[in-house]
Amino acid sequence: MANKQNIRIDALIKKGVHIPAPESVEIGDEVDIDRIASEGVIIHSGSKIFGASIFIGADVHIGAEAPATIDDCQIGPDVHLKGGYYKNAVFLEGAETGSGAHVRAGTIFEEMASIAHTVGLKQTILFPFVTLGSLINFCDCFMAGGTSRKNHSEVGSSYIHFNYTPNQDKATASLMGDVPNGVMLNQNPIFLGGQGGLVGPCRIAYGTLIAAGSVYRKDQLKPDRLVFEGGGRGGSVPYSTGIYRNVKRQTLKNFIYMANLVALMAWYTHVRRQFIGDQFPQALYEGLTDTLRLAISERIKRFTDFCEKLNESKKLYQQQMGDSAASKLVQQKDELYKNRNQAGDLICGYLEQIDKNKNEAFLTIIERNIKQVGPNYIDVIKSLKAEESKIGTAWLQQIVDEVTGQMLDLFPTTR
Repeated sequence: MANKQNIRIDALIKKGVHIPAPESVEIGDEVDIDRIASEGVIIHSGSKIFGASIFIGADVHIGAEAPATIDDCQIGPDVHLKGGYYKNAVFLEGAETGSGAHVRAGTIFEEMASIAHTVGLKQTILFPFVTLGSLINFCDCFMAGGTSRKNHSEVGSSYIHFNYTPNQDKATASLMGDVPNGVMLNQNPIFLGGQGGLVGPCRIAYGTLIAAGSVYRKDQLKPDRLVFEGGGRGGSVPYSTGIYRNVKRQTLKNFIYMANLVALMAWYTHVRRQFIGDQFPQALYEGLTDTLRLAISERIKRFTDFCEKLNESKKLYQQQMGDSAASKLVQQKDELYKNRNQAGDLICGYLEQIDKNKNEAFLTIIERNIKQVGPNYIDVIKSLKAEESKIGTAWLQQIVDEVTGQMLDLFPTTR
């Protein structure tokens, strides 16, 4: 085994990968070393690389601050993963993580997104430039906003996205920004102050600043607002685990989140695909779309699991409330439970047709700008004129509205 490891590591060194302490590095037998670039790649001591779908681009540095384990990730050029555990995640050009990272399935770092030390992510999508501080748990989130590395959305240190309810479900994903506007890289940044938290599912508009120390439980749909929460009143009231009351808000947030991911798939399929080349190879594109499909599947599963609980919840609610039980709340639970699989079927059906859902006028603009500006994704998107960005945003927003509307049609009592 050791000899086999030595052969694989020697092969990487011969092709130009810099491995300062080769005796401390482990490369899985399933790893295709041809999918690891040679130019500028550094694999530091204590690092482990596993997975048949591994892709590592040029100038990637792994484990500079602490040992790093990379498992079935796709890593674009000039990415620095300084230490921690990374599985089934995608990192586009210039992304960066500090040591102690715990990055799990369904996570996407777009260009120049970054986290500092000791951050946990799962089913998290960070658009370009988004920055997270240290000591953060930010699972089941989408975050966009900002126009550059100097003007970016940020999450302060010691922040938590609360994504697990007392009723033991995770249908709680939160949107900070959205896909139709966020992809244009022209929105005001969002700032979530440190030593705080967000109780999912929530929607937060661009330009929102949540003051440090706030645990925020609401939606903030008006842009460019400072919001804050003071200390809650103490108290003790009766509580019964397992009873969901009005589920309208949670259901709607799930529908809008899933619809935004469908719109993002349309963007990746029709816009990102035009950038495939030396800077953005096919393997990285495939990793991006595969990971997004994984994220969509996770949201379908979590929503279905939530609906599964509502039949029992209805019974508990009726037992507790007796004749005063609200008929509409009972009907909501019946509807969601009985039709619980239809939302996932609708999303899957929409994804099967994603190749047909495009805006030719906008794609022609992108193609023209690639010829004029070059193949760099950030440069091309930022070169769009305001009226051109509006065309793309309208296309994606139409997808969000259509998918959300069709899901609401399945569950009319949640409107």
